[in-house]
Amino acid sequence: MGLFLSLAVCAQTLGSRLDKTTLALGEVGTYTVYISGLLDKEVKAAPPNELLPYHFEEISDSVSVTPERYERIVTFAVFEEGTYHIPALEFDIDGTIQKTIPYEVEVINTATKEDEISDIRNNKTVELKVLDYWQMYKWYIIAFIALIILIILFVLARNLSKKRKSSPVLMTNKTLKELDQLRKKKFIENGDYRSFYVELIDISRNFITRQYHIPADVLLTDDLIAVIRETNSIVPENEKVVEEVFLRGDMVKFAKTFPSETTMEKDFNDIREFVKKSAKDIEAEQLRTGV
Repeated sequence: MGLFLSLAVCAQTLGSRLDKTTLALGEVGTYTVYISGLLDKEVKAAPPNELLPYHFEEISDSVSVTPERYERIVTFAVFEEGTYHIPALEFDIDGTIQKTIPYEVEVINTATKEDEISDIRNNKTVELKVLDYWQMYKWYIIAFIALIILIILFVLARNLSKKRKSSPVLMTNKTLKELDQLRKKKFIENGDYRSFYVELIDISRNFITRQYHIPADVLLTDDLIAVIRETNSIVPENEKVVEEVFLRGDMVKFAKTFPSETTMEKDFNDIREFVKKSAKDIEAEQLRTGV
């Protein structure tokens, strides 16, 4: 009885065959694995279409099983020249591992420079209509139109943003906030007249530069007053305020005068009032001139 079981275990015969060891590029080869004397045992191997290595492009992978025989046929092709190896492949036969013999496959390019490549049939001229061109290129046309629209919207949005940022009201509100920040520093109450006038003049110069497009940030006081008078950009009432405050600021800066708290309060309030009225003055001038 023990001898019979031993013979049964060893009765399975694993074999393999390769129909060609030399293939042309893209030529189909066949690799077959068979197991005879199976005695209805289970066979486990690589999943379908994954039996052969990477370079072997599997075309079909079929398995046929009967109680006595297992057969797996794989057709494949290789699309690169060279020598490739099919290694010894493992098959699990009811828990026992058996391996096939390895193979070497040479893949060659059989085409030559002299070979003529001819069409199967003659070329046919097809007359295209407008609708045909539309079907061919409609997505390119739509994409181009969408790009133009996006560019136009971007330019309009940028111009609108610039216009908003440079609007008289926005500039006025920004400067009023800067003046409020100056007031909170209590330079007037502490008698720090020099720091007070330095910051007040800087805020005023920057405001005139942005609001009236006069280079007040680079002009000397006398030159700035002359430009304001020549251009008539600022109404006479505010022009007088700018002149008095700027001249006094220069005097304080060079220690030629020491203003009182009352004078500093007045100068601050006059500049603040000038800033508040500027937006209305500019808008009125734009309506008058049609700008």
